[in-house]
Amino acid sequence: MPVSDFDVLIVGGGLAGLSLACALRASRLRLALVEQRPPRPAQGWDARVYAISPANRSFLQEIGIWKHLPGERLSAISAMKIIGDRGSELDFSAYETGIDELGWIVESSLMACELWENAKRQGNLSLFCPAVPAAIEIGERAASLDIGDDRRLTARLLVAADGRDSWVRGKVGMRAIDTPYGELGVVANFDCQVPHRGVARQWFRHDGVLAWLPLAGDRISIVWSAPEERARQLLALPADALAARVAAAGDCALGELRLLTPAAGFPLRLLQIPQIIAPRLVLVGDAAHGIHPLSGHGINLGFQDARALASVLAAVPEWQDVGHPRFLRRYQRQRREETLLMQATTHALHHLFRTELPGFGMLRNAGMNLTNALPVVKNLLVRYAVGAF
Repeated sequence: MPVSDFDVLIVGGGLAGLSLACALRASRLRLALVEQRPPRPAQGWDARVYAISPANRSFLQEIGIWKHLPGERLSAISAMKIIGDRGSELDFSAYETGIDELGWIVESSLMACELWENAKRQGNLSLFCPAVPAAIEIGERAASLDIGDDRRLTARLLVAADGRDSWVRGKVGMRAIDTPYGELGVVANFDCQVPHRGVARQWFRHDGVLAWLPLAGDRISIVWSAPEERARQLLALPADALAARVAAAGDCALGELRLLTPAAGFPLRLLQIPQIIAPRLVLVGDAAHGIHPLSGHGINLGFQDARALASVLAAVPEWQDVGHPRFLRRYQRQRREETLLMQATTHALHHLFRTELPGFGMLRNAGMNLTNALPVVKNLLVRYAVGAF
């Protein structure tokens, strides 16, 4: 069996895996990336979008991606309005916080395709695509991966970037605590009658959390995190009925809506991985964690995983082993606090607004109104969230 030897072998060509490879472009490391199929551009507007924080915009600039994203498809978030289930409000403004933007809304496929094109031009990276991992072996000095067609890859370090249902993580028996929320995230894009002016909106409703994210032009992308039965009812609606339902749920803040992309739904889960490292192995992105989408921080965590791991690996002296446990422990320490904080925060918010115990509704809405009346507290919250410190 032919064997190819590398320093770092990345399994998974999603956003986290590709950004890690691109972040290591200038390193001395020999890299390989295994992916089943290359990303494809969406037909029209991609219904899967992400809110990219300023910190992660900087990361994408550093690795040479941001400047190649088409400016006419990007939308800056200038403000955010959060509405509670009893009329309470919480407003965040980039201007009032002293920053340029709270973030940017970017289509997933745009970032994936640009990262892929960047990776194809990378001199220290070998792409194996199409390729499907078939067997894995962790040895004392290296990890090996069989990818079919009688091919075996070996590396000092194996990086699992293959998503929430990570094949690599399962094969090596790493513990994962998977807690379903019993909800689906319903996503779709709409034309708006009224300009959104860069304002993101979010409603904590009795039937779930509804977010309107500003797209370029007079368009929005929505994520409606709803109990599964309710979500399937939404998915079954005709286009006009769904547009009317979404507009009414958002108090018709942008007038009438017109569906641009078919609605889709995906299950929501809290995924906790107690240890994201193992001998010769490290997890990044959705393979390492999963959070409720109400904060919009999922891919931001994944990009910061890639940024932190690339920084650790690039600093390893040439005469040392990049797969040594002390380097992996350094990465795990760097990522533990932010991941635990975001998981705990989103999980607590989810339960806070799903709890119907007497007095809870009044308490949570009073808390939102109180926070909204304290500019210093609001500014601290938003500057932390966007990585402005």
